[in-house]
Order: sequence, then C-alpha cells, then structure tokens
Amino acid sequence: MATRRNWFEGWRLFGLLTLTLIGLSIWIAAMRQFEVEGVRMVIRFTARTSLLFFCLAFSAAALARLWPNAWTHWQRRNRRYLGVTFAASHAIQAVTIAAFAILDPPGFAAATSAVSYIFGGIGYAFIIALTATSFDRTAAMLGSCAWRRLHLIGGYYLLLQFMVSFGKRIPEMPLYALFPVAARRGVRAQDDQHGRAACATSGAGELRSGQLTPGETCGRAGDEPTAPRGRRR
Repeated sequence: MATRRNWFEGWRLFGLLTLTLIGLSIWIAAMRQFEVEGVRMVIRFTARTSLLFFCLAFSAAALARLWPNAWTHWQRRNRRYLGVTFAASHAIQAVTIAAFAILDPPGFAAATSAVSYIFGGIGYAFIIALTATSFDRTAAMLGSCAWRRLHLIGGYYLLLQFMVSFGKRIPEMPLYALFPVAARRGVRAQDDQHGRAACATSGAGELRSGQLTPGETCGRAGDEPTAPRGRRR
C-alpha cells in the first residue's frame, strides 16, 4: 500500500503520467511513420488528455466537498500535480503543432486563423502563468490574493476555451456533449464552494483585528480559500 501511494501521489504521479503521455504520443506518431497524419493524431490525442487532466484539477476541491470519498480525497490531494500534468500534456501538443507547421505549411495555414492564434495564444499564456505559480515559492512571491485571482480567471478562461473547442465537435462525436453538462455542474459546485468560503471569511472578519492574515482572507497560496487557522479561544 505504501509503495502504491508513493507512485500515485505527488511528483511521482506527475512523472509517471508525463512519461506515459510522451510514450503514447511517440507510439501514435510512429503508427504513421512520423508523417503529418501521425502528428495530427498526436495533436488530437493531447487535446483530449489535456481536457481530462484539466477537468480533474479544476473540479478537485468542489468534488471533495460535495462527494467526499477515497477518490475525491486523492484527487484533492493531488490537484497541483494533475494541473501540472495538464500543462505537460499541452506542452507536448505545442511541440506537435510546431512539427505540423514545419512538415505541412499549407495544411497548417488552412487549419489555423488569426482568431486561433489570438485566443490560443492567450490560453497558452495562462497555462504558463498557472504552471509557474503552482509552486510554493512562486505562489508566495505572487501573494495569495493575486494568486487566487490569476488561477480563478485563468481556470475559467481555459474552461470556456475547452467548451468552445469541443462543443463545436458535438455533431461529429455526440459524447462530447457530456463535457458542457459536466462543466456546468462543476461551475455550480465551484460557485457553491466559493459562496461558502466567502460566508466563512465574512464571519471570521468580524473577529478582532490581528486574528486573520491576508492569506486567510484571500485564500491560502496554492490552495482554495479555507477557514482561518488562527488560535482557537
């Protein structure tokens, strides 16, 4: 049990998942002799794996509150590492997109537009910023309030981007319709959680000055807002 926990927790989990993604991506490209079609298959594959890991990270805190069980507690504990794995999946996709542009410039030009460059670029910028601030030191440097704003805005922007990207493919693959439904439920759960946290913070703010720290009122860096952890009286 201890060995399994070690391999499926923390940075070992991230390493295992990332190596698996790299191995599968190479295998998929090799199926088409690393030609354009194989590269495009990897782009589609990493789009789906990115969606999976984003959903696991984005919904972790809300699911742990709504349906506390062994799975959601594991998901909550490893939210940071699932989020960084999402970034690794998107990094693999960025490499394959660059390979697509090099191998087939006309096809790449036909598959992209100014809009995709703008909104896709914003998405990648958010992914870089969210990943860079997923470590204790960088989160502390940013400050808990700014950290929370960045991760809230970035998370919802990426959620919207996924909904648009996969939503337009519903006619081709009806199963994609499950994602907007699940996303709506996840947003409601997040809103409920934020509302409870705000109420808890508001009540705690009535305590005497000095009993709360900025990190407790705005949300702990690297975590969701929590009730104050000051001394009990």
